[in-house]
Amino acid sequence: KFEWKKVGYVVARVCGLCAITHSLSYTLAIEKLLNHQANERIQYLRMLMVELDRIHSHMLCLAHVSENAGFEAMFMQIMNDRELVMDIQEFISGNRVQFDYIAIGGVNRDIDPQTVQYIHKNLDQLKPKIETLIEAFTSNWSLSLKYKGIGILSYEEACNYNALGPLARASGLRTDVRSETSDFPYEAVGYKMVTEQSGDIYARNMVRLREIQNSIAMCENIIDNLPTGEIIEKIKGKPDGETIVRVEAPRGELFYLVRASKKNFLDRVRLKTPTFSGIPAMVKVFKGSEYADAPAILASFDPCMSCTAK
Repeated sequence: KFEWKKVGYVVARVCGLCAITHSLSYTLAIEKLLNHQANERIQYLRMLMVELDRIHSHMLCLAHVSENAGFEAMFMQIMNDRELVMDIQEFISGNRVQFDYIAIGGVNRDIDPQTVQYIHKNLDQLKPKIETLIEAFTSNWSLSLKYKGIGILSYEEACNYNALGPLARASGLRTDVRSETSDFPYEAVGYKMVTEQSGDIYARNMVRLREIQNSIAMCENIIDNLPTGEIIEKIKGKPDGETIVRVEAPRGELFYLVRASKKNFLDRVRLKTPTFSGIPAMVKVFKGSEYADAPAILASFDPCMSCTAK
């Protein structure tokens, strides 16, 4: 067992790609049990790291889609461009993967004008690269055009199989925790839900590309309008009761249940990852598909085996 104050750093090790969303989900649950609401500066800094996580995770997925389509050069190019985001996260938190940035009551590091300048510089370099990617994924035969109509999940199937994340939004199902949560002021920083209608590999690629653009815009709005306030707030007491938290991870809804009874050790911590929740929809898409299309279909799902095998 781990003391409740330390569990946030443990669950961050569930997955290297979405460590921020895991630690954030747990932290929000504990703060709810302690009746604490973080100030706006903390909320903005947390949103910043979550959206940076979404950018680099989506880019990794698109790199694998390119690789499975036989476009090895594009895979290497996207992974190289992704370093711009990884460098920002390291500049902010001190780490590239296990950030240990989220803390109960706040965050562990603030950002100064030098950091803001660095973030703008890297994002300014990234924006035209994403525009080039969108052009490639809309006009290049190897990357997307041959996958139009392949690996389709219809709107009705997305509803019936409870699809989530980019997989659902590519089928026209408007589901995104960011549009429902009261934990973060997403509308204030420019969040826009991205959807497509065809539900195929092409649509899933386009949802991720357009979400990257929206996340970049949100990150810029966050650092340009960062509220004043402390980055860590003292919280007294021990968690008591039961609560659930939902956070939109790069692959969809991440669900946490935490139960406590004013002890040093929690009674229950249960999490459900997006990949696990999306398995029924994935199985449906694979049935009847051509064997040769399986690698590209799988990459377009962006499954995280680490989270699913927790």
